[in-house]
Amino acid sequence: MTVPHFHTRLSLGKDLQELGLRAGDMVMVHAAISTVGRLLSGPDVLIDALRDAVGPSGTIVAYTDWNGAYDELLDCDGRVPEEWRAHIAPFDPALSRAIRDNGVFPEFLRTTPGARRSANPGGSVAAIGARAEWLTADHPLDYGYGDASPLAKLVEAGGKVLMVGAPLDTMTLLHHAEHLTRIPGKRLRRYEAPFATPAGVVWRMLEEFDTSEPVVDGLESDYFARIVTEFLAGGQGAQGPIGEAPSVLVDAASICSFAVAWLEQHVQPEN
Repeated sequence: MTVPHFHTRLSLGKDLQELGLRAGDMVMVHAAISTVGRLLSGPDVLIDALRDAVGPSGTIVAYTDWNGAYDELLDCDGRVPEEWRAHIAPFDPALSRAIRDNGVFPEFLRTTPGARRSANPGGSVAAIGARAEWLTADHPLDYGYGDASPLAKLVEAGGKVLMVGAPLDTMTLLHHAEHLTRIPGKRLRRYEAPFATPAGVVWRMLEEFDTSEPVVDGLESDYFARIVTEFLAGGQGAQGPIGEAPSVLVDAASICSFAVAWLEQHVQPEN
């Protein structure tokens, strides 16, 4: 009988430490679980390994967004037609599923006992650990990737970003750089979202820079990947395997500053 090879909590923890994750770290994780290889006990084993690596004083974060899935119903003013409103499940940080587009890791982290989830639907994150409550509290409903957002707090706290086999253009932190960058012509998005409250469903119009497209005209659709690639090519960050997944670990403040400078250099000012 041939025994299959599995990656374990211990082996993944060793990989994380070799890549540079340390006790006390706050780390935002993007993970393509299928690239890691066979996991003994499934995706939870990666969460366990991360918790071992950062210890009781550390914090693990994942971008959840939410599975609202009603964008096609929005009219040109960002509103939902009256006849559809009662059919859309409201956003509830404790119950609403993470968006499916980002793989299974965010939903596994969100549903881990003790996890916290922030209150901005599209910008929401889940976190577990010592500073999860602080990170997820008071998430602004407008411009949810900007000031006082979990992304801003990640930078403030000296956090890191870990990409475990995830495409480099999925690094959500760079939306915070888009917010900070002083360039003209940023796309805006206004749309209605339903919220679950003790008094019932409340609809609110939200406003933010558009994260579904390049923030201004003239940028490549995958320019996040280009930013991260150039950052790594400059000798910053660490690269190595987590299980079988090619992975990247970067300092949040450093790559955010790099992205701001990159955008200001590559976006031409209006005449």
